[in-house]
Amino acid sequence: MTTLVVTHGSYLDHDTGAHHPERPDRLRSVLKALEQPTFHDLKRAEAPAATVDQMALAHPRDFVKRLVAAMPDRGLSSIDGDTVISPGTAKAMPRAAGAVIRAVDAVMSGEADNAFCAVRPPGHHAESNRVMGFCLVNNAAIGAYHARAAHGIRRVAVIDFDVHHGNGTQDIFWDDADAFYASTHQYPLYPGTGAASETGAHNNVVNVPLRPGSKGDAFRDGMLERVLPALTAFKPGIVIISAGFDAHKDDPLANLGFVEEDYAWATQQLMNVARSVAGGRVVSVLEGGYNLDALAYSVTAHVETLKDH
Repeated sequence: MTTLVVTHGSYLDHDTGAHHPERPDRLRSVLKALEQPTFHDLKRAEAPAATVDQMALAHPRDFVKRLVAAMPDRGLSSIDGDTVISPGTAKAMPRAAGAVIRAVDAVMSGEADNAFCAVRPPGHHAESNRVMGFCLVNNAAIGAYHARAAHGIRRVAVIDFDVHHGNGTQDIFWDDADAFYASTHQYPLYPGTGAASETGAHNNVVNVPLRPGSKGDAFRDGMLERVLPALTAFKPGIVIISAGFDAHKDDPLANLGFVEEDYAWATQQLMNVARSVAGGRVVSVLEGGYNLDALAYSVTAHVETLKDH
């Protein structure tokens, strides 16, 4: 398998302030993990900056323009209680979305079989017209809609195993019969959405809420019984993974008990479905994960599976 890693140095300049959990050291830990000898054969690319038009594939154009204009010239600015921006965010935000666009182009052209986007800020809490939960624009949704706009992939899917429900992706996809979203997540937990009864306007949303304390067996059961069959039946032309690693047993922001092997297993299962219905096209984008060691180990397991299986 040819796996492309897309990242950019500007992500480290997205300053969220002292003690914020979504901090530059998260990406440093990921990039260090991807320097291991086992990853010497990865293809690598720098993320381009997404244009306003590209970000507006998933958000109202006025929202994107207001967000771009809100970037501070100095210091830190809080959009809400969780979401902080800085001068460096002005370059990091469009390049986080741009990484997924670059990855989609690579797997569509055959340059790579699959791709992992090592980005920040994350995106899955960003709703159509609302910034929240460390997220500014919805990187995964932008990538999915780019696949449609630029490559004619009508049916697109995002699968999200972050410990927090991706309310933003669900919001953006809710009334789009050709966009599928599935999430496994701790429930109840921030942001409070993601009940099993939330199924989208076209039965195109699958939520698998997991009780606090759940471990990998509950995750695997939910994937096998609900997510994977629904994804297979939907038959997307590309599978995008919102790859959050904060359901790990050592993560400080939640109470699930996943281990690295669970992420490798889920990655393999999603690759298998993609091979059967989507020409093997898989693009993964980093979301959460706040224990630096657990994040590095989990990303290692995830990307090793992408490149070796």
